[in-house]
Amino acid sequence: MPLNDSIIDEYQNLGVTVLRNIISQKWIKKLQLGIKKNFQNPSKYKCVYEKNKDKELFYDDYCNWQRIDEYKNFFFESDIAKIVSLLMLSKKVNIFHEHVLIKESGSTKKTPWHQDQSYYCVNGKDNCSLWIPLDPIEQSVCPEFIRGSHNWNKQFLPTKFFGESYEHHDKEFEKIPDIEKNREKYDIISWNLELGDAIAFNFATVHGAPGNKKV
Repeated sequence: MPLNDSIIDEYQNLGVTVLRNIISQKWIKKLQLGIKKNFQNPSKYKCVYEKNKDKELFYDDYCNWQRIDEYKNFFFESDIAKIVSLLMLSKKVNIFHEHVLIKESGSTKKTPWHQDQSYYCVNGKDNCSLWIPLDPIEQSVCPEFIRGSHNWNKQFLPTKFFGESYEHHDKEFEKIPDIEKNREKYDIISWNLELGDAIAFNFATVHGAPGNKKV
């Protein structure tokens, strides 16, 4: 689908934008099936961040697209690569990886403020992540993004989702500021999302997420 210039400009200038109704219900259902397959047979990378007794509340897995057809087919057979190329103003798109995060109802753990690029083995600014919800999302549980933070030209020390930072060995990284205690200083945005919507953001855009306390 074509994107209007204002959406592309917002992505380029602010590092994040919301895309409404860009993914068909057919692909939503296929991705839901893919996630079911994923966690019936998770990879060695699966990690659980929060549990209540034996129930897993917050967990993730990644780098499974080559073994899960629903993920692979979404990359190559939907229009998602065309959408990303328009946002990046690029003629070519390379797949980096997929990352599936699950926060079940009742999860209280927040995803810490971070930028994705610090975790990745890539440099450069021509990149794009898509956060695609597979349930309707209220703004109170939606990931939050700091608009314009991709232009800070900073690389922040990665933070483990358990809460603490990684050891600081590389001088190119600096510790991320305490955003949560100084929220008024930042241009923070989030949205209500329906199935078919997605959030597009630059690898360097700083973001975090609340828990999912709603039961």
